[in-house]
Amino acid sequence: MAAGSLKRTSFGVLPMLVFFVLLLVSLSYLSDATHNSERFGQLYSGLLIINGVGLVLLGILVVTNIIALIRQRRMKVAGARMTSRLVVMFVVLAIVPVSVVYYFSLQFMQRGIDSWFDVSIEQGLDDALDLSRAALDVKLRDVLNVTIRMAEDLSSASVATLSLTLYDHRVRSGAAELTLIGGDGRIVASSLSGMSNIIPNQPPSEMLLLMHNRQHYIGLDPVGDSGLYARALVPVLSSRSDSEVYTLQALYAVTERFSELAEGVQSAYTRYNELAYLRSPLKFSYTLTLSIVLVLSLLAAIWAAFFSARRLVAPVRDLAEATHAVAEGDYSKRLAVASEDELGFLVRSFNDMTRRLAKSREEAYQGRRQIEDQRAYLEAVLANLSSGVISMSADLVLRAVNRTAQQSLDIDIKRYLGKELSNLAEDYVFLKPFVDVVLRHRRQGDNSWEEEVSLFGKSGRQALMCRGTVLDGADRRGDGLVLVFDDVTTLIQAQRDAAWGEVARRLAHEIKNPLTPIQLSAERLRRRYLAHMDADEAEVLDRATRTIVNQVDAMKKMVNAFSEYARIPQVSLKPMELNQLVREVLDLYRSSKLNARIQEHLTSGNSWIDGDSVRLRQLLHNLLKNALEAVKDVPDACITVTTCNVDKGGVEQIELCLDDNGPGIEAGVLENIFEPYVSTKPKGSGLGMAIVKKIVEEHGGTISAGSSDDGGAQIRIRLLLSDDVVQDTASRPGRGQQTPASDGGL
Repeated sequence: MAAGSLKRTSFGVLPMLVFFVLLLVSLSYLSDATHNSERFGQLYSGLLIINGVGLVLLGILVVTNIIALIRQRRMKVAGARMTSRLVVMFVVLAIVPVSVVYYFSLQFMQRGIDSWFDVSIEQGLDDALDLSRAALDVKLRDVLNVTIRMAEDLSSASVATLSLTLYDHRVRSGAAELTLIGGDGRIVASSLSGMSNIIPNQPPSEMLLLMHNRQHYIGLDPVGDSGLYARALVPVLSSRSDSEVYTLQALYAVTERFSELAEGVQSAYTRYNELAYLRSPLKFSYTLTLSIVLVLSLLAAIWAAFFSARRLVAPVRDLAEATHAVAEGDYSKRLAVASEDELGFLVRSFNDMTRRLAKSREEAYQGRRQIEDQRAYLEAVLANLSSGVISMSADLVLRAVNRTAQQSLDIDIKRYLGKELSNLAEDYVFLKPFVDVVLRHRRQGDNSWEEEVSLFGKSGRQALMCRGTVLDGADRRGDGLVLVFDDVTTLIQAQRDAAWGEVARRLAHEIKNPLTPIQLSAERLRRRYLAHMDADEAEVLDRATRTIVNQVDAMKKMVNAFSEYARIPQVSLKPMELNQLVREVLDLYRSSKLNARIQEHLTSGNSWIDGDSVRLRQLLHNLLKNALEAVKDVPDACITVTTCNVDKGGVEQIELCLDDNGPGIEAGVLENIFEPYVSTKPKGSGLGMAIVKKIVEEHGGTISAGSSDDGGAQIRIRLLLSDDVVQDTASRPGRGQQTPASDGGL
């Protein structure tokens, strides 16, 4: 912006040259008027005003350039400081010699003018003028004497011989013309020496008046175009009887050389007097003219300094601006090559550099784009892999993870990117076995390994099949490590469930078949022999048969449990409200006399799920039965049932949580609590929690066991909300209403 302002205020070269030429012409006329006294008064004032106006305009132009340059420096425009230094340097280089020349010119002018008016010169001019006047007086007196003698001769001549006498005297005296004039001014006789004018020259009337007084006249007078003549008028006293007084006029030609010398002396004297009169104004005029020339030279030098500095700095400024643009990433900048010198070579080199940089950036951009495309493709592949993937550096610093890894470990592992793997074990204790396996294989230098790792986290026991591979690199330890793991908990559990189901079916088949004959035989023995025996034997038989029948019934129940666990699930999922089902089941227990208080805290939000009410009732009964048995010896026993809405990864779920204040679950049992035939009760079958987990899995949910805040057991179940009622929960009456917490101390 400021650079453009400076260009606008500097104008072009051609207009400035024309302006300078006009000022120089005006100054030349001003100098000429100073030398010419006649033109001095006519032109000097006007020329002085013209030059003053020109200098003022030039001064305004220079001041404008200076102001624009100062503004540039304040705005820190590229090239402003360099322009300032160049302008100062050029101005100093111009001022010093011009000032020296001005000073000495002024001194020489002053002394020269003073030398013109030296006393000896003035005296010489006066002497020369006096000498020329004295010589002229002598000449004129000689001419007058000759004329007087001729007048004396004519006084005795007769009228008839006057013409001849005049001719003889003219020839002898060398006069150009002799004329005898009467008293009344008429020409009596004359003699001319071949003059172009055939009529004698008539003297002025005032001269004739002198003759009436009988006086003589001698002087230099111009005669027509013939130049100067010495004119002599002498009265002639006639001796004749008429006694008329005549006047003799004699004209003597003055030589051309004599005239030139006389005029030269007179002109020089007159000129000297004029100069002497104008001595002080002349000094002032010359001083003023020199000062104007000095100011013009300085202003012209300053403008030329601005112009030259701008021309020199312009390529550098353009380079600086272009370099700044390149530094900001604009590689499309191209500069025009204005010259073929070193600056032009520099500009061409810069253009070549930006062209190469633009090409390199484009190639780098294409390369990055390909890398980004490949990375996006790889991330898309990793994101859709069913296996968890973790990429680490040679120092086990996390580089990348996929979504499955986060879901499998159930932590926000991305916030550990750039950190060491060991930080996971410090923040999440349940991941220590996972981290230890990786560290152990890394210390052993295994390039490829596979191992199953068991974790016990928030969702219970979890089995991970881990495979690690060291990436090839320049480092002997490799360039990094890729860890791929699969959550095989479900697979192992499915295999285990299938195995236990097969065992249950075989046991049910092998055990159930002999149980009925045994029971029938015992009952037949009882009916047939009990009545015919004495009291002691009857008591023994009764006790024995009753034991057999009771044990057979227990065996049948156990076989039925085996059959139920092994049976292929036949569930009928329908939209139902979980909170309502929980209330109904809890009301059944509240109506009985129990040794524990049952509290409920049900969500006021959506609790509709797709479920089988029969299977879910069985699930609740099993959990409540286990909880009541766990707190039967605890004073002030309490069981709390809670539901709440949760959002996991954008999926809306409802969580059912059952807590008790009993002794809790032993650590050794907690890991396998949901496996068949795992029980802490002496008479338990070990299938209750396994059936609960199976029911949860039939409904697509998850179950986990842990410890409550009171130190008791805690069972946490999560089920998906029904898709059919999520959108219109608010419109259905009775759904989503606040359910007050209630307790039952029974």
